[in-house]
Amino acid sequence: MGTTVYRAAHQTETGGLFTLDVAGDAGILSLYAPLAPHGETALAGACARAGGLAAVYLKRRPVEARHAANVEREYLSPPDPVWGEARPEVTALENGVPFLIRPGADLSVGLFTDARPARAWVREHASHGEGRVLNTFAYTCGFGLNAALGGAPVVKNVDLSRKVLAWGQANYALSGLDAPDTDFLFGDVFGWFTRLSRRGAQFDLVILDPPSFARSNAGTWRSERDYGRLMTLAAGVTAPGGRVLALLNHAGVTPGTFERLAWAGLQEAGRAGRITAHLGAGEDYPGATHLKAHVWSLD
Repeated sequence: MGTTVYRAAHQTETGGLFTLDVAGDAGILSLYAPLAPHGETALAGACARAGGLAAVYLKRRPVEARHAANVEREYLSPPDPVWGEARPEVTALENGVPFLIRPGADLSVGLFTDARPARAWVREHASHGEGRVLNTFAYTCGFGLNAALGGAPVVKNVDLSRKVLAWGQANYALSGLDAPDTDFLFGDVFGWFTRLSRRGAQFDLVILDPPSFARSNAGTWRSERDYGRLMTLAAGVTAPGGRVLALLNHAGVTPGTFERLAWAGLQEAGRAGRITAHLGAGEDYPGATHLKAHVWSLD
């Protein structure tokens, strides 16, 4: 089935100059090393000509972007294309599923294409018994949408941003799914875990796709320090025999360290489990090691 949103040019995020993502006829050029303005324009034009693109948008990605992303957002992610005609919104396909992509909206444009194999896994397994799905850090609800398309009768999407949840609802609508507002839970994921646990809610599949670093009213989240606590909370709402799909996008954390963090979290919850699948980035990410995706089957 068709895929028109993908990585067209990949260099490792820790060792390359740039990457190019394509969504329909729009390109998203991410720079990991500074270029002079004329160099940015020249590279964007070369990418456009090579890929037959109508527009190329620029994302400047400094090594340490946590603070800059908040105070220099328009510089890091200019809303207008650096080359070509404006494409404020593009509908692109991933394995035949349409998604709204907004190339100039922010550093994140609506879909993380490296997680395509994990979303495909969710869709496949939703049709094989993963009946109740909790999708946390949902962003634009790509995992939840695939679960619903796979036949899961209950899918809850949780995110701290109303804006991206509304974007997710628009993605559902593109696929003809009329999900109720109660399937899109606004608020802090940790708070929702507590609430759901108190209600006795149980899920057959819990999806964890947190940022590697974040600040909120609840404090600072660092995945390399806090992932175990997240796994403990997830285990608390995972039904017996259920599964947790744990993802981590952090080049500095090895698969082994990630496994140990998750295992410690399960032990804290008093649950036993084992990894039954390893899912990495797609074939358009050659040599990529930043993304870890482990499927844990719990007792």
